[in-house]
Amino acid sequence: MGLFWIASIALVAFACVLIALPVIKKKANNDEMLRDELNKAFYKDRLSELEEETDEGLVDNQQELISDLKQSLLDDIPADDTKTEKSHISPAMVLIPSVLLVVGLSYGMYAKFGAADQVKSWQEVSNNLPALSKKLMSPQGEALTQDEMDDLTLALRTRLHYQPEDSTGWLLLGRIALANRDVDTSIGAMKKAYRLEPENDDVQLGYAQALMLSQDEVDQNRARTLLGKLVQKDYVDLRVFSLLAFDAFERQDYPAAVKYWSIMQQMIGPEDSRYEMLSRSIESAQKKMGKAIEPGKSVSVTISLSDDVQADPNSALIVSIHSADGAPMPVAAARYPLGTLPRTVVLDDGNSMVQGRKLSDLEELIVRVRIDTDGNVATKDGDWYGDSDVIKLGEAVEVMINKQY
Repeated sequence: MGLFWIASIALVAFACVLIALPVIKKKANNDEMLRDELNKAFYKDRLSELEEETDEGLVDNQQELISDLKQSLLDDIPADDTKTEKSHISPAMVLIPSVLLVVGLSYGMYAKFGAADQVKSWQEVSNNLPALSKKLMSPQGEALTQDEMDDLTLALRTRLHYQPEDSTGWLLLGRIALANRDVDTSIGAMKKAYRLEPENDDVQLGYAQALMLSQDEVDQNRARTLLGKLVQKDYVDLRVFSLLAFDAFERQDYPAAVKYWSIMQQMIGPEDSRYEMLSRSIESAQKKMGKAIEPGKSVSVTISLSDDVQADPNSALIVSIHSADGAPMPVAAARYPLGTLPRTVVLDDGNSMVQGRKLSDLEELIVRVRIDTDGNVATKDGDWYGDSDVIKLGEAVEVMINKQY
């Protein structure tokens, strides 16, 4: 705000200078002198013309005409008492009212039409951005009111105008737009964040969430592609499966919806308050299908690494499901990048290895996790691995890698 006042004062001062210059540098005009000079020039020109006309025989009484010309010249000279008196108005009497008029008119017009209160409010909101952002991100803080959400949106837009490369700002703006159900703004903001950080998991998830709400089939397919990439990550956010389940349910792919909701149940456990809500969602999908589907037909495996294990970060992580008798041929298996441990992966019938035999057919099973160092699943020499005890299908299991072949 201080910069505005400095700039406005400078502009008004410049306008006042432009007004003052003509008044200060005004030149005095001597009307009598100018009239005399003009009459003399006219007299000389007329004498020359009379001489030419006399030589040509056009004029007979040259002296009389010259006398008339002189008399006309004398008649044009006013008497002393009829001369117009010069004005003695002081320049300050003109300058001061003009300057006051410019200043008063300028700031008066701004006070009437300049929206000073709105500008002040906008600057206060912009300065309050850190506090509003902190309140929004606080997991235990109070929810923002609608006015605070509007203020936060305005402050973010202002910041992003000056810092368009701030991917976090675009991501936050997109989330606020999602909360307000402003799909177009959310997609636009998330798209800019994705262009700046295409490998950021939070950005990918936010962009997919925004695209999923679009009515355009192209946008929805783009969202599914992004979610498919996120499922392959070392750590899968619970919201990824939630979006996949929502999308499957909307497309009437009820088995897939049940699958993703069941995975979510395994990830959070029955102690979580959301577990019952997911159960109701599963029941709803089952009713839509017209038949009951037993939940718990997948296996959630939490993998950890013993302290004495030194694993090559370029190694692969192989998770296999075996029958309870310990048969070496896996019923289901999946391969992942080693990534960061501990981590959780989920296997289901889509990971089955034996034709005609599904993971869901097992009542009891054993989980084995191995770090493959050479890229050849047939060789095991030197590889680290870990086994689970015999568990029932649908139970979550934890496996520690602490043995070596």
